[in-house]
Amino acid sequence: MSKTVPEPVTRLIESFSRLPGVGPKTASRLTYFLLRAPDDVSNQLAQAVAELKAKTQLCSICFNITENDPCPTCQDSDRDATVIAVVEEPLDALAIERTGVYKGRYHVLHGEIDPVRGVFAEHLKINELVTRIQKGGVTEVILATNPGVLGDATSMTVQNALSMTGVRVTRLARGLPTGGDLEYVDSVTLMRALQGRHSL
Repeated sequence: MSKTVPEPVTRLIESFSRLPGVGPKTASRLTYFLLRAPDDVSNQLAQAVAELKAKTQLCSICFNITENDPCPTCQDSDRDATVIAVVEEPLDALAIERTGVYKGRYHVLHGEIDPVRGVFAEHLKINELVTRIQKGGVTEVILATNPGVLGDATSMTVQNALSMTGVRVTRLARGLPTGGDLEYVDSVTLMRALQGRHSL
């Protein structure tokens, strides 16, 4: 970055650039927008970022992001506690919720197995899922990982980990595009995938 650019500006551009999907040009646009915006806009952003870490935590049951532990979904007695949808990320659970048809509970793995990036089974919340199933009360686990090589590898690993528990394991139907992410799938496609899940 040019020496004519003040250090705080450079630092913010570099910080924005680390975010997924944000390149140097977008990072620069965001930074210069905040410079021109009223103080309350940048102050609200700074406060929101600070509160993001300070006021959120992982649910001790499903590992979704929540303000209170356990999360509202795990506390909801109207949800079907016998069915658990295993998802890679919190955004995937949100995508399933938007369909309005799933009434079970969730388990968030926080990633997918990706040996190239050094992510293996022990880095995900798979052992926690097995422990949860072993406590009893769960009759079906829906593997709702993203369709694609990494999602399939993650699903197979979870399926193998659950093989001794006796729980029924199903996978979302293949109405989902291979290589896509659940958070970008439209609600109708996701709803049909949920309804058409099959045993493994």
